[in-house]
Amino acid sequence: MPFQGQKRKFTDAFREVLKLYPYCDTIVDLFGGSGLLARISKDERPDARVVFNDYDDFSQRVANIPNTNRLLHAFRDVLRDVKKNALLPDSKKAEILSIIEKESGYVDYVSVSSSILFSMKYKNTLDGLKASSFYNRVRISDYDLADDYLNGLEIVKGDYKDIFRRFNGDKNVLWIVDPPYLSTDCTTYKKSSYWNLKDYLDVLDVLQDTNFVYFTSDKSSIVELCEWLGEKSPFSGAKKIVVEEVMNYTTSYKDMMFYKTREEI
Repeated sequence: MPFQGQKRKFTDAFREVLKLYPYCDTIVDLFGGSGLLARISKDERPDARVVFNDYDDFSQRVANIPNTNRLLHAFRDVLRDVKKNALLPDSKKAEILSIIEKESGYVDYVSVSSSILFSMKYKNTLDGLKASSFYNRVRISDYDLADDYLNGLEIVKGDYKDIFRRFNGDKNVLWIVDPPYLSTDCTTYKKSSYWNLKDYLDVLDVLQDTNFVYFTSDKSSIVELCEWLGEKSPFSGAKKIVVEEVMNYTTSYKDMMFYKTREEI
C-alpha cells in the first residue's frame, strides 16, 4: 500500500544492519509509518520484542483493505474507457467523487489518492481531492489482504517523545528512527502542522548514547548541521548507507541510513 517515505529500497541493507544488534532484545520503531521496518525487525528477530508506534493509523488502513478494493472496483468501471494516466474530464471526476462521497465505511484517502492523482501526490480529505486534478492511475489488481501483516508486533500509539521516555531506561533497546524528512512534503503524516527545524533537532535527542538506526536524506540539512557541530554530533562514529531515489527524469535525491552500535557509542 502506498505510504509517503516508504523504505522498500533499504530492506536488504536494513536486514544486514539488524544482525549487528544481537544484544538488543527490544526494538522500538518510533515513527512506525507503514510498519515495514517493524515487520522486517520481527521477521529477522522473532525472539525480540518489537514495538510499532502506529501514530499514522496504518493498522486502520490495513484492516480496511476490503473497503479500498471495493472503491477501486467502482473506479475501474467508471474509467474503463479512459486511457491510462490520462487527465479525467470533469464528468468522470464528478463520478469518482460521487462514489467516494457515498462510501459509508472507512475511506483510505492515501490509497485513493494514488489511484486518481498525479504520482506521489496524496490528499487526506475529500475536500483535498475535490481541489485536485484527477488522472486514471487506478491499479489493475486489488491490494492483497494483509491480515497477518502486523502479527507479533506490539502496537502502541503516541507522540514519539512519550514512547521514547517509556523505553529509554533499557540500554538493550534498538531505536529505529525514521521521522518525516526536513524540507520535504509531509502532508500525509498525521501531524497536520509543518515539521520545522526545531522538530527535527528534537528528534536527535533520541540518538544520544543509544543504539539506533536513523533515516534521512540529502534534501535535509540535518547531517550538514550536525557535522558543523563537530564532536557534539550524534552521527559522530556512526556508519552510513546511501540509496539514490529517482523521482523523475530531472529530479533525484539520496536517502541515507545511519546506524550506531554499542561499540560506537
